[in-house]
Amino acid sequence: MSPRAVLLFVFALFSTAMLGLAAGAIWMVVTLYLGHPLPWLALLIGALLAWAIRHGVRRPGTAAAVLAALATALAAVYVNMLIAAVQIAGNMGMGLIDALRTAGFGMLWQLARLALVRADLVWTGLAMLLAAWLAWRPAGKRARTINADR
Repeated sequence: MSPRAVLLFVFALFSTAMLGLAAGAIWMVVTLYLGHPLPWLALLIGALLAWAIRHGVRRPGTAAAVLAALATALAAVYVNMLIAAVQIAGNMGMGLIDALRTAGFGMLWQLARLALVRADLVWTGLAMLLAAWLAWRPAGKRARTINADR
C-alpha cells in the first residue's frame, strides 16, 4: 500500500468521523428545538451523509457504503450522548460544556445506552442500510455524462 493510499484512507476516516459528529450535533439541535426525540430523523441524516460521502470519494462502492453507514451510526450515538449531556446540564444547572467535561465519555455512554429503545435501534439500522445503499450505488446517467466530459 502506497503512502498516498494510506493518507487518503486516513483522511477518509477523519472526514467520515467529522461528518458523523456534525450531523449528530445538528440532529441534537433539531431535537431540542422540537422538544421530543426524533429517531426517524436518522433516515434523513443517513441520506445526507451518504450523499456527502459519495460525492467526496473517487468511485462510489463498498468503501463509500461502509463509510456512510459508519458515519450514520456515529451520528446516532453522538446525538444520544449529547441529549444525555443536555439533561445532566439542565438537572444540575450547569452549561453544556461543563456537563460534558464533568460527566465524561463513560457516563454519557451509559446514560445514552439506558435511554435507547427498540425503535431507536430500528430507525438507526434502517438509516445505516439506506446510507450504505445510497453511497454504494453507481452514479446516475447525468453524473456519468459529466464525469466522461472531464
